[in-house]
Amino acid sequence: MAAKTYPLLSRRQIEGMIAEGRSIFIVNQYVLKADPWLKYHPGGDKAILHMVGRDATDEVNALHSLEARQQMNRYRIGRIEGRWANFIPPIQGGKFRPLLDDEQDDRVDDASEECDPSSTESSSVLGSRDPSPVFDSAQPTIRNRRAADGVLPSAASTPSVSSVEPDGDGMSYLDTVTKEKTTLDLEKYPSLDFDTQDAIVAKYHELARRMEAEGFYHCNYWAYAIEGTRYSMLFGLSFLFLHWGWYITSAMCLGAVWHQMVFTAHDAGHMGITHNFHGDTVIGIIIADFLGGLSLGWWKRNHNVHHIVTNAPEHDPDIEHMPFLAVSHRFFGNMRSTYYDRVMEYDAVAKVMLRVQHYTYYLLLLFGRLNLYRLSWDYLLMGRGPRKGPAMWHRWLEIAGHVFFWAWYGYGVLYKSIPDNSTRLVYFLISHIVPMPVHAQICLSHFAMSTSDLGPHESFPQKMLRTTMDIDCPQWLDFFHGGLQFQVIHHLFPRMPRHNLRRAQKLVQEFCNEIGIPYALYGFVDGNKQVVGTLAEVSRQAAILAKCQKVLAESEDPIHGHHH
Repeated sequence: MAAKTYPLLSRRQIEGMIAEGRSIFIVNQYVLKADPWLKYHPGGDKAILHMVGRDATDEVNALHSLEARQQMNRYRIGRIEGRWANFIPPIQGGKFRPLLDDEQDDRVDDASEECDPSSTESSSVLGSRDPSPVFDSAQPTIRNRRAADGVLPSAASTPSVSSVEPDGDGMSYLDTVTKEKTTLDLEKYPSLDFDTQDAIVAKYHELARRMEAEGFYHCNYWAYAIEGTRYSMLFGLSFLFLHWGWYITSAMCLGAVWHQMVFTAHDAGHMGITHNFHGDTVIGIIIADFLGGLSLGWWKRNHNVHHIVTNAPEHDPDIEHMPFLAVSHRFFGNMRSTYYDRVMEYDAVAKVMLRVQHYTYYLLLLFGRLNLYRLSWDYLLMGRGPRKGPAMWHRWLEIAGHVFFWAWYGYGVLYKSIPDNSTRLVYFLISHIVPMPVHAQICLSHFAMSTSDLGPHESFPQKMLRTTMDIDCPQWLDFFHGGLQFQVIHHLFPRMPRHNLRRAQKLVQEFCNEIGIPYALYGFVDGNKQVVGTLAEVSRQAAILAKCQKVLAESEDPIHGHHH
């Protein structure tokens, strides 16, 4: 049977389809229309929406198995020629021009629409969002790190934050902070011109092929046998101590097993164990829902978006913790979350909490599991996962898992096995506080890294390396970190089994050296200092903003202020 041929589609035609509300993206030079799949996608609709108008080849290959990628072929509607210049997706504020009748037969893109990578002014960008203090300013060359003569633009072109006098309501000060941080990133990382980014992607593809050839995608089942033995011992000790009336010790063992099982649920969510979608999903649901009371489906929907728009304050749910924590001053602007579909208000509570967030950070992490319960229940009860398609039954299995969890833990352990309410409360708190290190580990990988928006032309590997850090630890401590200490490698190759990540680290370090991108590697203590330092910096910026607003309010007060 002859291979199916697809029509050649122009950039304007694709833009016109997106303007009509179609979910169009590019994979391996083919144009895919994902509208029929949105409500079936096991990873959620948001992950797809963030790829609309973009070349999603690297993201699709990184996050999906070969079988899933082959199934995507049914959604092909055309093909493109040449290099694709990314649009800003509609979910991120991109605007698209409808295709007029006299443009229907266009096959050649207008030269002005080939999207100079030194500018964000593609046809979908102008007017698509609030003006950026960097990209929409009178500095058209700031996106091009290297000028024609090879000289780097000076960071002095952007005023130092410390030299800016906050005025008005403080927003000009915050704009300057944004501008300086973005400028520093542009000078620290490779140029965003097409040739440079294409070279990085080519090296990334070469690295991916080497990872495959080295067998790094082969799961080490003996390692999981050891994991399972450790989980069983901790569970057994917890129930033994519970039987003996050693409630605090029992709670500590139960919290420890929850801490450890998160890592395997994470592996299963990425299809890193059996590499079979339903097989790994069932493993993940048993661990997360039945034994841990958390929703694997919620985690997949959340985590896939995190892997695609890592550290983007408006889009990445893993850094959206208002009103309690903010890793960027950009949260002061009543930013709208595209994941939660609501405004993250910088309200009175946020103004108080963010001023002290570097002190309350670890205290909040102690109760992080309670928030995961809330998010899991919201996901399952509101039916936010796929209700049709191959994953439709996952929701019902998860709900059964939650009923089972609260039956054995809530009724069997807390109510039936513990004699009084005060001891029940202590047991509940200890068992939920002990897993805190896993929350710290997750935050550690990203909170201190870049949150800048470098525009739509930054490649997938560069973005992952810019927004993620690894934690250096001895090999004998790998069980404690559960693979999350290798987040740089994991973000580049999400489906790689975690027991192979240490072996892959050397190759990733060589890759970073070759393409000129810093490989962020900190010790556990130093990494935590970086995170707390970032939180403290944002806290200071909140104090400056509050002072500006106070001065402004007093100047407009006819009794206490005076006009000039």
